Amino acid sequence: MNVNALYETIKIEKKGKTATVTLNRPQSLNSMNTKMMRELLNCLKEIEKDEEILIVVLKGEGKGFSSGGDIKEMLNLGGEAEFSEIMEVISDLSMTLYTMKKLTITGIHGAAAGLGLSLALATDYIICEEDSKLAMNFIGIGLIPDGGGHFFLQERLGSGRAKKLMWTGKVIEGQEALMKKLVDEAIPSGKLDRAIEKYITECLQKPLMSIVESKSIYAELNKDRLEKTLQLEKEGQWKMRQTHDHQEGIRAFVEKRAPQFKGQ
Repeated sequence: MNVNALYETIKIEKKGKTATVTLNRPQSLNSMNTKMMRELLNCLKEIEKDEEILIVVLKGEGKGFSSGGDIKEMLNLGGEAEFSEIMEVISDLSMTLYTMKKLTITGIHGAAAGLGLSLALATDYIICEEDSKLAMNFIGIGLIPDGGGHFFLQERLGSGRAKKLMWTGKVIEGQEALMKKLVDEAIPSGKLDRAIEKYITECLQKPLMSIVESKSIYAELNKDRLEKTLQLEKEGQWKMRQTHDHQEGIRAFVEKRAPQFKGQ
């Protein structure tokens, strides 16, 4: 059976001990709608149970990795119950990637923004192309990072630099992301697949079970803090969705103009 037939918004390829999962909504820069989130979660849960797979690669089809959450779908989101359900899926995605007893790798080209960046940061090793553009840009629509963004940025940058990145929504290109230690490698444009293969080859020559066991120890030590972060993000995000600034941010995005925020 063709496993890709099970999914509309992602593709999966298994080769030896490696599974490559590709976000596949290229027409919208792989923006993450509810369907993609659920399919990605189901796919990762299945991979998690596959004992033959030791390495998981996350990539994006088309011109970029992921532009983040699907803002147009956000406009049609229902009440608190529907919001809560979606946030639970997002939380489960981040927790699954962070605790999975596999080595997880993200390959970034083009944009990796918002929720897309949060999920990339949930993985163990990030390779990006030098001209890729990374942004934790929730601030642009009056929201806060979710998907564990607060936790993962703090892990890589420390609280002070994490706050600066979140509060400015600054777009960072690959080399600067490497200098800030936001990613682990920055490679020339068009060389992403080759760099991923090189890293996988290196890892397969090492005792991978030892690597995964160390990952599991850190995951166990930090799991409670990540769970607390995800809960606080869920509560904070609902609060932000009720604000004037969020509504203005969404309208401005749709109307392709600069938002006029009021701090309300």
